[in-house]
Amino acid sequence: MKPFLFVGLGGAAGSMARYGVSLAVGKLWVSPFPLGTFLINVTGAFIIGLLVGLTGRSQWLQGAGLLILATGFVGGFTTFSAFALENVTLIQKQNSLTAIVYTALSVIIGLLFCRLGLWVAG
Repeated sequence: MKPFLFVGLGGAAGSMARYGVSLAVGKLWVSPFPLGTFLINVTGAFIIGLLVGLTGRSQWLQGAGLLILATGFVGGFTTFSAFALENVTLIQKQNSLTAIVYTALSVIIGLLFCRLGLWVAG
């Protein structure tokens, strides 16, 4: 039962953080490009890479910590469903080029940031 509580607590914090970042970026950036979700997802990729890279250095991260932070927080913070919806909406609004750029940048930079997190932890 404890693992479920750990994931739930981390997930709640991650979801609230995602909402806060989305609000803040939405006030600062007005554009068809969904910068909020993009920043959230690439930051989440970095954080999860960093956490996994640090697991060998921390007993806590090998158990409860990874459940709370990686599975819970990062899982609640990042969002593929919002990414998918934003792309569909961009295409429906005739912004196909923006959708393609957003998808390509999200995948490529997400992979690079995950690797960067592992490298920083290394």
